Amino acid sequence: MLTTAIDIMTKRIAAILAENAPSILLYGSVPLDDFRPGWSDIDLMVLTRQAISPAQAAELVTLRQTLAAEHPENPFFRCFEGGMLCLEGFLSSQEDTVVYWGTSGQRVDTRYRCDSFSMLELCQHSRLLWGEDIRPQLPTPRREDLVAGVAAHLATIRRHAQKTSASLHSFGWLLDIARCLYTLRTGGIAAKTQAGQWALEQHLCPIPDALKATLSARQDPAAALDDPQLMALAGSLGPDIQRFADVLEAALRRNMIDLSSAAHGGF
Repeated sequence: MLTTAIDIMTKRIAAILAENAPSILLYGSVPLDDFRPGWSDIDLMVLTRQAISPAQAAELVTLRQTLAAEHPENPFFRCFEGGMLCLEGFLSSQEDTVVYWGTSGQRVDTRYRCDSFSMLELCQHSRLLWGEDIRPQLPTPRREDLVAGVAAHLATIRRHAQKTSASLHSFGWLLDIARCLYTLRTGGIAAKTQAGQWALEQHLCPIPDALKATLSARQDPAAALDDPQLMALAGSLGPDIQRFADVLEAALRRNMIDLSSAAHGGF
């Protein structure tokens, strides 16, 4: 049903934007072979040659709900997230008509911010679903962009993950930290499951039992939801997340020093 949902969504977006020459890219957990029902999103980026009209935006903004109502047997239409806007506006960061789908809802906006991690995924790991392949036109993030992106993630972790709730997404903080560490070490992007396993193999996590439990929940989210011990752990992960964030902060500091040294010719 996942493949069916992606196919139906792609064709409906392409039909709405037929006059705009859309390019539809799939990125995130699906092309990285790490999609987990009940946990993962289906990430789309839709970039057009012509600006999206108000009428098109009005139809697109509620398309997830429209297709979910048309196909009630398929649960995946609720999982789509991403942005739709003109390619020129995306590349220049100028104001444009933007349709945004997120976890908390959807809206029509005037700007779309793509962080360095998402941009690297779009450049290196996305799948072209429709239209012209515009990926060669996308700027690959520089090392300093990725370091800045990690710093932003760390600030979010410090601000919002001091305490956690008994939900699957509480485990996600540990995997986010592992992904950030992987990017700092390699300059690349890893799927969440791969990054968690890598962090264990590299002995980077000071609370390995919590990360092992996270990977167990990631492997079978439905079973994890029915496991009282796992859910209780999810609700008490705050201190463990912050200990792992200490490791990330130290790695980030080293990378910032290296960037500063390189900018000054090594002196």
